[in-house]
Amino acid sequence: MYKEGEEVPDDCGSREEWTLLFWTSLAVIVPVIITLWCSAQRSKRKTHMKDFFRKSKHGWHYTDLFNKPTYCCVCSQHILQGAFCDCCGVCADEQCLRRADRILLCKEIMAPCGPGGGMEHRWVRGNVPLASYCAVCRQQCGTQPKLCDFRCVWCQNTVHDDCMDSLPDADQCELGEFHSLIIPPHYLYQVNKLRRRQPEEYSQLASCCGSGWTPVLVLANTRSGNNMGEALLGEFRTVLNPVQVFDLSELTPSKALQLCTLLPPGSVRVLVCGGDGTVGWVLDAIDTMKLKGLDQFMPRVTILPLGTGNDLSNTLGWGAGYAGEIPVEQVLRNILDAEVVKMDRWKVQVASKGLYFRKPKVLSMNNYFSVGPDALMALNFHAHREKTPSFFSSRIVNKTVYFLYGTKDCLVQECKDLDKRIEVQLDDGLLEVVGVFGSFHCAQIQVKLANPVRLGQAHTVRLVLKSSKMPMQVDGEPWAQGPCTITITHKTQALMLYHSAEQTDDDDESSTSETESPTPHDSPRPPGPAPARA
Repeated sequence: MYKEGEEVPDDCGSREEWTLLFWTSLAVIVPVIITLWCSAQRSKRKTHMKDFFRKSKHGWHYTDLFNKPTYCCVCSQHILQGAFCDCCGVCADEQCLRRADRILLCKEIMAPCGPGGGMEHRWVRGNVPLASYCAVCRQQCGTQPKLCDFRCVWCQNTVHDDCMDSLPDADQCELGEFHSLIIPPHYLYQVNKLRRRQPEEYSQLASCCGSGWTPVLVLANTRSGNNMGEALLGEFRTVLNPVQVFDLSELTPSKALQLCTLLPPGSVRVLVCGGDGTVGWVLDAIDTMKLKGLDQFMPRVTILPLGTGNDLSNTLGWGAGYAGEIPVEQVLRNILDAEVVKMDRWKVQVASKGLYFRKPKVLSMNNYFSVGPDALMALNFHAHREKTPSFFSSRIVNKTVYFLYGTKDCLVQECKDLDKRIEVQLDDGLLEVVGVFGSFHCAQIQVKLANPVRLGQAHTVRLVLKSSKMPMQVDGEPWAQGPCTITITHKTQALMLYHSAEQTDDDDESSTSETESPTPHDSPRPPGPAPARA
């Protein structure tokens, strides 16, 4: 102890400072070390799980927290952390996962018919969907807080534990509400046994699938728009045969569409989950099928709009964007009710000035081609998304960024004097060519306060960019282009599905575009295809 006024030695004050610094550092460093260790263990566990999932026949997905009361199909205990199969619905906690993978079978994508010549139910116990009802007594299933009741992974029928014995022995699985969209396992089994695979043989085999059988293939881009693609893939695998569902980040459309050649000609429908760019990618793959002489297997294409720009989807009545507001079952019902229309596709050929020995750049246009302020917004957005893709995980964020770039262009006007820098040549025909005055005019068109300026209608459009670089885009895919000559001509027609129900917010006047791609006068067409900018 030191008396009042007595000087404290320097070494004592220094010791207290060092002690405080030590404990402060310890309080900061220890939680950081623990967090890093836990993160490393979690990453190690996920890597181990990923390798296990890849080798499994189940479509396992690990989760740290189930969004509803879930019970392990092996030990029947309530689980928070564990895995679920998005194909058959089997759930297991981490300790029971390997045993579940070994003793519980998943959906078989290819299997022979049952003893009676039909298809048997494939029952999975527990974790039945909410608000499901017993196929025997018509009372609600899954109401008890335990692993109880059964669900068929094919027809989605549910049955109480006590009612299972009341099912007749001859009861066959009819694949449920969407039997006309599902590829039965026995069909693929019979196709695999064919020695000569001819279209007429596929039609004969299809007779066992019932009249009006139009199987659907689901092709999803998991990177589109709000990153809903992966969750949607799982929901479609639950309802359909898993062989019908494709992730375009793992398989190209050309390879996915090879399944069309194993199905009756003209029967297949393809649901593209993505934006305009994904739809164009799939339609290009279908054009490749034509070049190979596979015209008879061409599918009808429909769209589930997941992208930021969904002009084509909105034009065909499928809405301006999907955010899970309706279940996948309703999406499939809408496909069943849709009608087939023909849509023109156009070839955009870009020949750079002075590079006469270089092959011109050739692109396909379904909806629009544009030069100017709207293409500049798309180009800026695209460049920003390539740098920080994790930031663009929400459609709202994406549209906000678009708005900011549009506001910037209203002030800076990088594309001013566009009329002096390009030359447009038209012949009379079918392609609408319209113009806008700038970003502010684009915004007015979006909210329906203004219309684009109609420049003409043409069968062939020739556009000459005289000097300097200009932003351009085709169906939302932007790039910066130097002096060049651009020629737009008719390419082919695609068979699309048109949904005639009431459209969403950006319906028949949805686009701010300038080079419109309508369908031919002699073919059925939906009202007002989205204009394309030139």
